[in-house]
Amino acid sequence: MNQHTMRLWIVAALPALAIGLSACTEKPQGTTVRKADTPAFQGAADAYVAAGWKVGDAASWDQQMTNRAQAQNEYTRIGASAR
Repeated sequence: MNQHTMRLWIVAALPALAIGLSACTEKPQGTTVRKADTPAFQGAADAYVAAGWKVGDAASWDQQMTNRAQAQNEYTRIGASAR
């Protein structure tokens, strides 16, 4: 290879190498703060809400959360008493 061919190869290879290496980097993951503009118990009133929950009622929301947590309790699910 002569010098002219070598220079052309380097000029063509450097951008390809730079693009290839940039694909291997990880994008920075900034922390995001989720802002809730309404309290959770004032959620949507649609077909996907749990039966028995009343929109805007904090006590009803707390009861639904307690029921959901107890449904995930293995002792409650199998009928055994918690020890």
